[in-house]
Amino acid sequence: MSSEKPTSGSAHSRDRRQQMLVDTIFSKGSASILELVRLSGVSHMTVHRDVDELVRKGLVRKYRGGVSAMPSTVFESNAEYRMQAHAEAKASIARRALDEVEPGMSVLLDDSTSALALAKLLGEVTPLTVATNYLGALDLLKQLDEVRLICIGGDYSSTHDSFLGMQSLEAIERLSVDVAFVSTSAMNTEQTFHQEPEIVMIKRAMLASARQKVLLMDSSKMSRAALHRLAPLSDFDLLIVDAGTDRHVLDELRNRVKVAVAD
Repeated sequence: MSSEKPTSGSAHSRDRRQQMLVDTIFSKGSASILELVRLSGVSHMTVHRDVDELVRKGLVRKYRGGVSAMPSTVFESNAEYRMQAHAEAKASIARRALDEVEPGMSVLLDDSTSALALAKLLGEVTPLTVATNYLGALDLLKQLDEVRLICIGGDYSSTHDSFLGMQSLEAIERLSVDVAFVSTSAMNTEQTFHQEPEIVMIKRAMLASARQKVLLMDSSKMSRAALHRLAPLSDFDLLIVDAGTDRHVLDELRNRVKVAVAD
């Protein structure tokens, strides 16, 4: 994160400032309002407005004089947080993932923001058939004339901005696609993980429905674990990571799965 302090003037600077506040609160667990004022270089009133917005998004909790992070199982699943986190790394991973897509293919995207970054590029390789349960990806892809778009419906989750539940599982199980692109919240050099069992079931169904299975993981998610095992790395045909991945980790990963490093 840059040490430059965003001013309060524009929507862009507000977003950057709020992301800086989120990163600080998450890394420390909590912070006082005074600390956040000093960090951001803006007024108490502006910081209070920023914090109120982050509370509304479900990312932090406000208490008298300070702010604390929501439990990791909450904010790591929050669509607002995931949309902003490590965006440059996800964009580079998506650009490399596009090499795995050819016109005429059928593609399955999960509700990860890494897959959303790929959805933004799919117009370059149409015609395609694309299926997804992610509302954000559906909103993007519906604008492309040469994409046959399959909406995987179910119970809408505002936290994930996607459709989940039994209806989603049954819809995915009826599909047979050329390639599935998925991401998850944590991995080590042998296994992938997610903190929510409902999400694990959806992602497993997607993997089972695809002939080629591609895992998109930025380096912030590595050497970590979560409560539920998703799948071993050996289940994937390709792992795409960003250039910030540790070299020693890469060497270990390559013993388990084919790895591509995005520029």
